[in-house]
Amino acid sequence: MRELAFSELWYWFLLMAVLCYFIGCFNFAVLIARIKHKDIHKMGSGNPGTMNISREFGLKVGLLNFLLDACKGGVPAVISYFIFRGCVFAGTGVVISDFTRYFCGVCVVIGHIWPVTMKFKGGKGIASTLGLFWFCIACERWWYFLIATAALLFLVVGYIALTEWGSMGSLFGVTGFSVWQGIEFCVRYEGMSNVWVIACFLCLFALNFLTWFAHRKNLVRLFAGEEHRTSVRKLSHGKRGMKNM
Repeated sequence: MRELAFSELWYWFLLMAVLCYFIGCFNFAVLIARIKHKDIHKMGSGNPGTMNISREFGLKVGLLNFLLDACKGGVPAVISYFIFRGCVFAGTGVVISDFTRYFCGVCVVIGHIWPVTMKFKGGKGIASTLGLFWFCIACERWWYFLIATAALLFLVVGYIALTEWGSMGSLFGVTGFSVWQGIEFCVRYEGMSNVWVIACFLCLFALNFLTWFAHRKNLVRLFAGEEHRTSVRKLSHGKRGMKNM
């Protein structure tokens, strides 16, 4: 493993932060709606995200939006993984890519939730965050991709299908993947206590904080019994099916 000091890396971190933020600012829901001659902000809840796209245009278009947002969160992180995977922070033994991939993800999610291109009023970051974990966990071992895919379907799609609570299913998915990656870090860095180990866990915490905070209104409605239910079956019919909900 090649050792690199922070003095050799700070400009990389600055570049990653700026690039990933602006990548996050690009909203695929807005693009898809425009292609279909619609304004996402005047559709349904007005939220430029996968769920709103699904309600308007159906599950297939919603799935496309989800995959694009997932790639938006995951691809920059994977690129940083391949750039720094053979390097460690000098004197620590902490793999640089363990930090950079989630650092990139946090910046993308911040850009998605508060995009300067949309007056800081963006989506809620779920698809990008889930995609980030999906891609990053797959980087650990190739067969983790299969487990991560099954977990994604079970934690998110399965929960939503059973309970029809869309926001909670998504948030449980983010938290579940965070715990998974956190356990990986605990095993890998057992007995270590330095700023970069702490930074890795802070990135995981930040991802949870950002997505849960972005859903704060959903949570208030949920606890008040006013949150709209999300039927996977009816989503498959798009706007026409949602009228019957």
